[in-house]
Amino acid sequence: MTKRLITSVDVARLAGVSQSAVSRAFSSTASISPETKERVLRAAETLNYRPNRIPSIMLTGRSGMIGIIVGGLQNPLYGTALEQLSAGIRDAGFQVLLVQVIDSVTLDTAIDQLAGYRVDALITALAIGSEKTAVALSALGIPIIAFNSPLTGPGISSVRSNNRESGRLVARMMVAKKIERPFWLAGPPRNAASQARKAGFFEGCAENNLSVTTLDGDDSYQSGFDAVTKALTEEYRPDGLFCSNDLMGCGALDALRDRPGYSCPDDVMVVGYDNIPQSAWQGYRLSSFDQRADALVAAALDILTRSLASPEDRHSETCVIKADLVLRRSTEKPV
Repeated sequence: MTKRLITSVDVARLAGVSQSAVSRAFSSTASISPETKERVLRAAETLNYRPNRIPSIMLTGRSGMIGIIVGGLQNPLYGTALEQLSAGIRDAGFQVLLVQVIDSVTLDTAIDQLAGYRVDALITALAIGSEKTAVALSALGIPIIAFNSPLTGPGISSVRSNNRESGRLVARMMVAKKIERPFWLAGPPRNAASQARKAGFFEGCAENNLSVTTLDGDDSYQSGFDAVTKALTEEYRPDGLFCSNDLMGCGALDALRDRPGYSCPDDVMVVGYDNIPQSAWQGYRLSSFDQRADALVAAALDILTRSLASPEDRHSETCVIKADLVLRRSTEKPV
């Protein structure tokens, strides 16, 4: 025999309240006395009742869900930010829908997939890679917040680290350390944050008549190891290395350790980006920029709250968070 589905009518009868009171008890915004809400929740627990959100979605057009879009999660920074972001969304009274897309750099290949989700807003660690994609996302008609994205549009906001300024800071530090052969270990060409860090680094070096050599990476540990291993076999070797992220920075340090007679920081100073936990490990002690995930998440949640409060305004803004340079052994190159 099929077990009968428990409804809000059953909960209302057991709690001695109206059916509308049951609905209000499970709403984060409705007005209801604490005593009545407690009676309803006790009755619901007794009956093992779970509210059906479909009628509310049909009535209000809102699901109470915020989509968080993730791509490649190999970078530990994303796990930290995801945990903080999910907690903040739940504290604000919403549910989290985790949406995983194939692309680990931009949203451009995922528009059709995203359009199928009934969410009130989207927050993504993936950048918007083209104007066409920005137009398509704006057409979804919901608030969208992208981390480290250079593109915005109606309803689309960006929260990012001060990537370009950080690159210039590394260049100034290398000049102070009398670096003569600076190298840039790049992330994927479509990675907007990596491109901004590169631009600042190249500008700062050019101002001091330093020519930068580029090594190609893909944001992974192995690409950092392979790129630096290859560079050390060639005549023009680096004495300063700025890595687009810490995973490649750790790979670069292991490549240096694997090369007899070539060490960090005595022969080459190395700087990374993200300040992931591994950068502080004794085996690496990698100087790195801390993107301050807590500040990035707080800014995103602030924009989200204001956007949902007045959806007709189609908020579009850019919030820049200053990254903090954390100095460790990898930059203790003597002057």
